[in-house]
Amino acid sequence: MSDAAAPIETSAQPRWLVLTAAAVALTHLYFNSISSLSDLRASLLHFAMLGFLTACAVPMAKAWTSRTALLVGRTMGVLAALACVYLIFAEDAFYARGQSFAAADWVFAIVAVLCALELTRRSSGWVIPILAILALTYTAWWGRFVPGVLQFPGLTWETVLYRATYGGDGMFGTVARISWSYVFMFVLFGTFLLRSGASDVILALAQRAAGRFIGGPGFVAVISSGMMGSVSGSAIGNTVSTGVVTIPLMKRAGFPAKSAAGIEAASSTGGQLMPPVMGAGAFLMATYTGESYLTIISVAALPALLYFLSVAFQVRIVAHKQSIRPDTAASTTLKAIGWPVLLPVALLVGLLVAGFTPTLSAAAATAATVIAARFGPRPMDLRDVIDALAQASFTAASIGVLLITVGLVIMAVTTTGLGPTISQMILTWADGSLLLTLTLIALASLVLGLGLPVTAAYVVLAPLAAPALANLMLDQNLVAAFVNGTLSENARTILMVLVPATSSALEGPVTPAAAAALVAAIPPEVKSTVIDQALPAATAASALLTAHMIVFWLSQDSNVTPPVCLTAYAAAGLAGTKPLETGFAAWLFAKGLYVIPLVMALSPLIGGGTATVIAIAGTTAVALYALTAALHGYLEGPLGWPVRALCGATGVALIWPGTPAALDAAACGVFVIVLLMSRRGKA
Repeated sequence: MSDAAAPIETSAQPRWLVLTAAAVALTHLYFNSISSLSDLRASLLHFAMLGFLTACAVPMAKAWTSRTALLVGRTMGVLAALACVYLIFAEDAFYARGQSFAAADWVFAIVAVLCALELTRRSSGWVIPILAILALTYTAWWGRFVPGVLQFPGLTWETVLYRATYGGDGMFGTVARISWSYVFMFVLFGTFLLRSGASDVILALAQRAAGRFIGGPGFVAVISSGMMGSVSGSAIGNTVSTGVVTIPLMKRAGFPAKSAAGIEAASSTGGQLMPPVMGAGAFLMATYTGESYLTIISVAALPALLYFLSVAFQVRIVAHKQSIRPDTAASTTLKAIGWPVLLPVALLVGLLVAGFTPTLSAAAATAATVIAARFGPRPMDLRDVIDALAQASFTAASIGVLLITVGLVIMAVTTTGLGPTISQMILTWADGSLLLTLTLIALASLVLGLGLPVTAAYVVLAPLAAPALANLMLDQNLVAAFVNGTLSENARTILMVLVPATSSALEGPVTPAAAAALVAAIPPEVKSTVIDQALPAATAASALLTAHMIVFWLSQDSNVTPPVCLTAYAAAGLAGTKPLETGFAAWLFAKGLYVIPLVMALSPLIGGGTATVIAIAGTTAVALYALTAALHGYLEGPLGWPVRALCGATGVALIWPGTPAALDAAACGVFVIVLLMSRRGKA
């Protein structure tokens, strides 16, 4: 992503293109309301429109003259649109010929693929186009030369292009449908909300809520970035929109410039974890797991709050270390804030809970935003509405073109069976170790994040890594069933018949080591049947959802992990600090990105009962504070090395699985004592 183009802004575009973009947004409203078009045709028109906008708005190369860039851009935009229109009208004839390409089919299918690759290169850099080219050529050609389990005999180019253009997993399949429905509608809502002045209101509310606490300006950054990110879906956009206010505020209060930028970058990254939008992740996750959108955002909320709490703990500690005092001037009244502009967010959540579809809920909330804006700081007139429609189309264009091109990679993964193969390889490398599996996934997500936006990194990694992680978590549940003696009679019978070697082990108590060896010895084709009989159906569904949530969280780390961490670099530009130093500061403040996924994997934080989830969240919060104290060597006062080690051990004990409740309570008590001692300067 390092060579990705800057976001497209309406102010930099000619008026005819702005009006065209506004018409594109209205067309998508039609798609998501009364249209009877098939998903394929809507996806093709979606790419035709967004491809045209991207081609006209993003130049092919900076070195080219403006006249040449315009000519090439418009030509490519027209070609992309023509290719999509042709594929729509040629669909029936193609199937009538028995799925055989005519000469024109070859031409326009190739044009559609090439346009997608080039437009993605312009808007998001080289990485996805290179991955897509490798995926296509692997499927058609060089896969047959790969030794071992990754070898693929290959398909004809006609079959590859057919799957790429008309297939359900190709460019205009599932991912494209998500783009023109969920993603576009929520981008539209977020754009209108921000245009109505919601960012000013959010900052004012955060200032009023947290400004008077020790480290208040830092808390303002955490709260405002969380609220803003929950609707903007962009970590970098979140950093720029809120950081322009919060970073100077923190610096004036006494926070070191590097820390101020790091706090803002870490908080803005968390915005993509906070429902309802989650940077399009919620919609993609719903498709991958088969769970409803409402289920995704309901289970995502508590871990996201824990993440922001982890950043807030560090803000408080840094404030104490720097002797930063509360801001007693934060006295903005609710009436002056213009809070009615936030009512559409409440309407959106209410409609979702009431059972309305996400797209309809987003459309209604968007319309409500225009009305609510009349009572806020920035009333919207007709020109504002047109500009907001256009900005939504421009913002969605880069996302949509990217996702459509990612469809080529997904097509290759599903067609060749690469996903299950790589999942099995991950399990083999990890040798049954959950920690090693998480480490491998984190490293893979970091490498992908060097060149991809986080949503694209998740889309690429999830089909490969999530199934392996889910299977490993199910294996651990099966081990627990053996050890606890809760294995059902049906499961025991299946094992005795199909895996006779397990008979003796099932006759008496089983140790954890013996249970793990027993589970590892069960053939894969039998294990799924045993799991179905041994574990509740909800457990299997929860494991897959948890695995996807973990992969999604770990995909965010590229925002704040050097050497390529664009969110941190954006904050560095606002703070006037060195980019790499700011990146390391942001990485430090964002440690919750690694701890909380570990908690998800080791405990039923997702999918557990209400009481269980609340208990896990409580102990995790204490663990995060204890680990933060150990990391910084400070609480209310400085900590000596023995006390730091004690805090670290306390944090680890609280997140470790299987810890007795009495030991958790004792660990919490120990940390409270350390907290009180540090306040008195005796730690």
